[in-house]
Amino acid sequence: MVTEDPNQKPFKENEAPEQEVRQKYPRNPPEENADIGVTVVGSLSEAKDELYSDEIPADQTKGDAESTIESNDVVAATHDAVPARLLIAEPKSSGEDGSPEEAGPLVEELNAAVLADSRKHTRRSFVIAAAAATAGYSLYNWLDHLPPVAMQPEAYRRAFEVNAAISRAIFEERGLAPTYALSKAENLRVNGVYGLKKMLEPASYRLQLVGSNASVTDPRYSHDVTAWQYVYIDEKTTEDQGHDTKTPPPSARTSEKMPPESMLEEEKRNEDRSGRMPRGKEEAGESRSTLPVGTPGLLLTIDDVLKLPRHELVTQFKCIEGWSQIVHWAGVRMADFIEAYPPALIDGKEPKYVYMETPDGDFYNGYDLLACRHPQALLVTEMMGAPLTQYHGAPLRLHMPIKYGYKQIKRIGLICYTDSKPDDYWTKLGYDWYGGL
Repeated sequence: MVTEDPNQKPFKENEAPEQEVRQKYPRNPPEENADIGVTVVGSLSEAKDELYSDEIPADQTKGDAESTIESNDVVAATHDAVPARLLIAEPKSSGEDGSPEEAGPLVEELNAAVLADSRKHTRRSFVIAAAAATAGYSLYNWLDHLPPVAMQPEAYRRAFEVNAAISRAIFEERGLAPTYALSKAENLRVNGVYGLKKMLEPASYRLQLVGSNASVTDPRYSHDVTAWQYVYIDEKTTEDQGHDTKTPPPSARTSEKMPPESMLEEEKRNEDRSGRMPRGKEEAGESRSTLPVGTPGLLLTIDDVLKLPRHELVTQFKCIEGWSQIVHWAGVRMADFIEAYPPALIDGKEPKYVYMETPDGDFYNGYDLLACRHPQALLVTEMMGAPLTQYHGAPLRLHMPIKYGYKQIKRIGLICYTDSKPDDYWTKLGYDWYGGL
């Protein structure tokens, strides 16, 4: 739309005054312009006044008149004789019903030019949109077909690692999770029974501790902690084992998913050679961080653990599936355990990581040593005022409120200090190793 420029300078002496311009271009156009019906006005407001006058047919609304102004502004743009004036091409009306006559050749020509330009821009927009969609799909397809790293395309896995690095840099595993009134606590639902399907004989429980600075003279020291045999009770529990939805199985009973037969056969051969129970019988298979036969360390009883100061917490357990519950926990702080059984130095420095797994290695998690020293990281022996049950990880599980639930291992059979980043069950199935909130 062409409008009067408010910043336009007044006419100079050599320019025609407004009266002369109006005389040159009167409101009643010359006969040769009768087909177009050009009205010269001083501003858009005058143009509207002109259209809103009594000359507007009764069946033409004010909105129609404004549309007429805007659709014919291009006529004004082509007129060079009158600067800062608006030329409005009004189709002349004929007949008592006010129906417009057919537009003149100039208007038709201008309309055709506008339509051609519009089509050109429309085609260009479609071409740009199609190119953008093609580029986006190509990028997605390229990312999706990169070599997988732990069941994720490499680029996605690298993005996980970048996010974890940023989170560590900002929070440094020092942020405290909110605590709640005991009245808000409730029983935690069971979600995932990996490594828990058989009931453990409590007297056979030992916590294998590897990588500590324990002396070989310690009575709990063993030259091969992997030789310890856990005893299981052939007894069915009445406890509901819940339903884990993180990896939808072929059937509804996710907790009974098994690794391929070839993997089981390999483990059976290992068992025959070493005398050990088959390991890694769950979906993710055997851990790459599992201990080799002949690994020395301590074999601690649950009483050894309970000698440390007892702590209680009422915090929120958050599952990556989207649900959460406030739970009352009791047990021993992981920081106190590390202080009582400190890691041996490696090249003069503390190891960076802690690896944990269930007895016989069916489930396993890896952690930063700094996260395990968090003041709210708890080795839990009680929940909601009662000892842990089988499917909640008796006799010892981890609660770490700064991590998602899939990083809170149940029935801990091994704690190992290591300088190598440990394997992690859910990371092998596509999840983030860090698992921080």
